[in-house]
Amino acid sequence: MVELFVGIDWGWSTHTVCIVDSSDKKVLECEVAHRGEDVLLFVERLQKLAGGDLSHVAASMESPHGVMVEVLLERGVATYSLNPKQLDRFRDRHSGAGAKDDDLDAYVLATSLRTDPKLFREITLPSEQRLQLAAYSRSYEALTEQVLATANQIRQLLVRYYPQMLELGDWHRERWLWELFEAAPTPALTASPTPTHPQGLSAQKVGAILKEHRIRRHDPKAVLSSLRATPLPVAAGVAQACATQIRILLPLLRTAESQRRECTKSMTALLQEFQKQGTQTEGNEPQSPEQTHHDAAILLSLPGIGVHNGAVMLTEASSALQQRDYQALRRLAGVAPVSRRTGGRSKAPHVLQRQACCRRLREATYHWGRVAAQTDPNTRQHYAQLRQRGHSHGRAIRGVVDRLLKVLVAMLRAARVYDPARRPGSQISELAA
Repeated sequence: MVELFVGIDWGWSTHTVCIVDSSDKKVLECEVAHRGEDVLLFVERLQKLAGGDLSHVAASMESPHGVMVEVLLERGVATYSLNPKQLDRFRDRHSGAGAKDDDLDAYVLATSLRTDPKLFREITLPSEQRLQLAAYSRSYEALTEQVLATANQIRQLLVRYYPQMLELGDWHRERWLWELFEAAPTPALTASPTPTHPQGLSAQKVGAILKEHRIRRHDPKAVLSSLRATPLPVAAGVAQACATQIRILLPLLRTAESQRRECTKSMTALLQEFQKQGTQTEGNEPQSPEQTHHDAAILLSLPGIGVHNGAVMLTEASSALQQRDYQALRRLAGVAPVSRRTGGRSKAPHVLQRQACCRRLREATYHWGRVAAQTDPNTRQHYAQLRQRGHSHGRAIRGVVDRLLKVLVAMLRAARVYDPARRPGSQISELAA
């Protein structure tokens, strides 16, 4: 039985703490500096207040991760997180005037955990391998944003003086274009090499670049013909200035793209290890609380999931996956709709897209559903039927993801990998309905 309820308002340099007992009496109010000795001192004080048994203590905070979460979980304290929007609603119970400060937030977290524990989400301490997977996954997304931003800057510069270079391919991911630019950074350097101008661009050099990157859809002569098209009439010095900027940006683009590839390799290696360990226990319900290995083998067997999307699912929705909670997965992924009904003229509810969800999980499941609709016949037919009913593309993809999540939870409960034969085409109409 829980006897002490701890509310922690997280801060960059100081954490505000409020502890109440089962009768809502404040036992302790303090501030904990974000230093190792202060955090350990707070844990000692908490242990003394609990009579040496931290199993009778429950803590709550907004952030589901951080040093305060980890130090409490490692010592056996049941730790929970709360959505900031829900905290805002709980705060209105205690201040109708809209007051907000750290002390009040800490108290609201503590007393709300005492009165409404079902609205809090329990936090579990992940394994070291899952922490590594989460680090690679988040780094991959950050590097992707950097690649897109840098490539977009280069594209804008090329539009200014060298648009024929953009007609050859996608600068965001085709590395051969980067080497081709370095060989001819301005339109003037695309001319054939001569004894007086040996730096010109030849068909042999273009062919060597295409061969090195295994590009077969382009012919060297056609590439040269495109580059030697009539250049834009720009002012003197513009081409050289833009080329200089691109030369500075290209190493950044190369580094970010290289690091992104390394993240993909690392995620693939971890997921393969999870699959191997999960396959060894296939058919038996796992008994340990950390079920990442077993869940990975089942999750990655679904069509369209992919390496990055699977990593996001295993890290951002680990608690819902371990509990086999279909409704929690729907809410986290943003596919569970939000309905509003008032006492107006219309009795039909107004259905809206859910915005209170995990952004990373919503994006991952969107791409999962999009790829599955392209590669899996059952999912493709389900998507087509949703579109025929008048749904937009995004709404149809959310419907596809909703069905895939339901299939996933059924697979996890049965401890079986995906078998397309268990979803015959005759059931598609029932799924769409």
